[in-house]
Amino acid sequence: MFFHPWLCKGPGGWFFIKPLILNINTMTKSKVMSGFKGFDKDLKCRDFQFKVGKSFKEDEAVLCRKGFHFCEFPLDVFNYYPPSGSRFCDITGSDVLNQTESDSKRCAKRIKIKTEIGLKGLVDASIKFIYEKIDWVNAKESNTGDQSAATNTGDQSAATNTGNRSAATNTGDQSAATNTGYQSAATNTGSQSAATNTGNRSAATNTGNRSAATNTGDQSAATNTGDQSAATNTGNRSAATNTGNRSAATNTGDQSAATNTGYRSAATNTGDQSAATVNGDDSVACSIGYKGTASASLGSAIVLAERDDNYKLITIKSAIIDGVILKANVFYTLIDGEFVEV
Repeated sequence: MFFHPWLCKGPGGWFFIKPLILNINTMTKSKVMSGFKGFDKDLKCRDFQFKVGKSFKEDEAVLCRKGFHFCEFPLDVFNYYPPSGSRFCDITGSDVLNQTESDSKRCAKRIKIKTEIGLKGLVDASIKFIYEKIDWVNAKESNTGDQSAATNTGDQSAATNTGNRSAATNTGDQSAATNTGYQSAATNTGSQSAATNTGNRSAATNTGNRSAATNTGDQSAATNTGDQSAATNTGNRSAATNTGNRSAATNTGDQSAATNTGYRSAATNTGDQSAATVNGDDSVACSIGYKGTASASLGSAIVLAERDDNYKLITIKSAIIDGVILKANVFYTLIDGEFVEV
């Protein structure tokens, strides 16, 4: 006797079962996926209010249309939320679509906002993300291949690579780590060290004294925590940050942020819609680009420029944060020659 694969027999006789057709392009993963998400200053995304520590659910997920969106690679978040004026969290998503955007953008039905990590946390996460994809077993001290690693631990050493998804790292004093590939990371922890890269979606970081971290790629981040250090980048959607004393963080790219928390420090940028902020004593935050903003702690200073829509300079103004006329740790911009709270 022939049996149709979709016919079943029940108490009332034979009946037909409609087959379940799975679209492989929109099939979801049941496992939980970690990622990163950007928000506006109120922790909203597309007018949806989120809250740290809470979970959210939607019935449908369609990439770029419905559901909760996030990025796997941390610095890809800058495609949607610039470093200046935005907030960043690490998240977990479930029922995640297999589809991706041109970058690492993902869409899920369920999302949990774990913790707010800020710019530094986003930078640290990007370095970890890159390092986890490196073939450390076959690492060489100098290479030009993709998915490569260059590493050393000696003093006065150098580690370099030019391949994509690469990492160059050293822990010795007077060392240098450099790469020019995409999605790369250069890092060192020794004193008088330098970490630099010129690739897109890159990160350069060091924690030693008298150190410098620099990159010129888009969506890049340069950070250090040592004293008398400098972090700088010239790419768009970039962030330069340090927490050491007598430090400087600077960038010239659009939608960029420069920030430090050390004493007698300076944070400056010249890009459009950028933000400069300092939290240490006797420091200066300078933003001289179009619609720039600056914030500083009590006793520190801000410097702002006002430009017209053709970017022509109208005026420039500076002031010390006194806590009365100008509030501490509040962002200001310059309108009609006057400081206006953002």
